[in-house]
Amino acid sequence: MVQTVRSETISAGHKKIVFEKPIVLRRIFMSIIAHTTTEAWYETRLSFDDPGFHSYYTLAGCSKYFEVKGEGMSQGDVWAYNVSTIDILYTMTEILV
Repeated sequence: MVQTVRSETISAGHKKIVFEKPIVLRRIFMSIIAHTTTEAWYETRLSFDDPGFHSYYTLAGCSKYFEVKGEGMSQGDVWAYNVSTIDILYTMTEILV
């Protein structure tokens, strides 16, 4: 089992891979926390193996946490796109077995 915890800032209007596709192991848990003030409006799009963001999950406003666990989750790259006008610090956790 491998657990990865890291923090990274994504600038306003930018996107990047926050979890790379596992090669040997498989993903059983991941979470993403957006660290913003309670007054700040922001929007982050999470895309699962789709860098074009044709299908995505949205974190916005007071929703600052995304978590998924179990066997049926995405095993591809996970992208985060900071659609906001402010830079956002994210903390990401992933567990692979």
